[in-house]
Amino acid sequence: MVVFSRRRRRSGGLRPSYRRWSDCGCRECVSWQAKEEQRLHFVIKEAFQDESEGGQKGSIENVMFIHGFLSSSSLWVETVFPNISETAHLNLLAVDLLGFGRSPKPMDCLYRLKDHLDMVEKSVIQPFYLQSFHLVAHSMGCIIALAFAAKHPKHIKSITLIAPPYFSSDEKASFTALNTLSGKKIWPPFLFVTAILTWYEHLGRTICFILCRNHVFWEWLLRLMTRNRDIHFLLIDLTRHTHHSAWHTMHNVICGEAKLLDSYLETVKREGISVKIIHGDKDQVIPLECSFKLKEKLPHAELQIIANTDHQTVILGREKDFTRELEEFWFSSIDCKRASKVA
Repeated sequence: MVVFSRRRRRSGGLRPSYRRWSDCGCRECVSWQAKEEQRLHFVIKEAFQDESEGGQKGSIENVMFIHGFLSSSSLWVETVFPNISETAHLNLLAVDLLGFGRSPKPMDCLYRLKDHLDMVEKSVIQPFYLQSFHLVAHSMGCIIALAFAAKHPKHIKSITLIAPPYFSSDEKASFTALNTLSGKKIWPPFLFVTAILTWYEHLGRTICFILCRNHVFWEWLLRLMTRNRDIHFLLIDLTRHTHHSAWHTMHNVICGEAKLLDSYLETVKREGISVKIIHGDKDQVIPLECSFKLKEKLPHAELQIIANTDHQTVILGREKDFTRELEEFWFSSIDCKRASKVA
């Protein structure tokens, strides 16, 4: 397989700067001001297929990965990509969502679900003419994956949801999601940071001014102090966003779309899309109860509870096992589709 990264094209000419005081001014963080149309950053691992073996392009399966809040495509590039079976004919594509990682972070955007979906379509789906693919999503990315499946159900072969934030769709769904996922807690650290960004905007901007606005300096300093050029990707991802992108994504995607999830699930259920739910039994970020409720809405879904794992270790620390589980599910869903067509 071949791995390569594609960044959106940059233009030398920038519009007048409207960077907020809490936003980073590095080249990647202000790239959205370029005159050229912006696209998301993504990483591809292409399947190698020897034509002498009689392989045909149509036999290759496409898989798109969507990360969660305060994360990036590195979650998949560092865990799944290195462990995928060489014999599996799979094209893997991991994207940095709008406002995170190496993707543009426009200030004039409200980071609604529609904004995220439109950018994924424009940056990945349309350029690569993806007509059918599997979806894998973690945490907040599960909401985007379900919305995408509801919008384009004929394109989706299967959906794998890892630690999905699901709440019953009622009038208080958004408030419930906000209090559950961004409660005023000081532990674990991820929830503390999320709470600050969500509830205390000015304090959140101050933290972003110290950390996120100067993420290039902190990355350089960590490398200098540890004498290690390879800083763990989780540390880097925590600061590669702006307060504007994080705050609006939290309120408009995670909380704002909570009341619409049931309508997405109805489409997934009606279309018979294969679904696998994976959750760690020690998850302190997304309650395990969310997956049980989701299973009730999708009786045909496969639910797998991983013992002694939390929101991150449900993937990290068990990369090989996790990748094998994904592969087995992808190919079993393909077999089920073929069987249903024959029947």
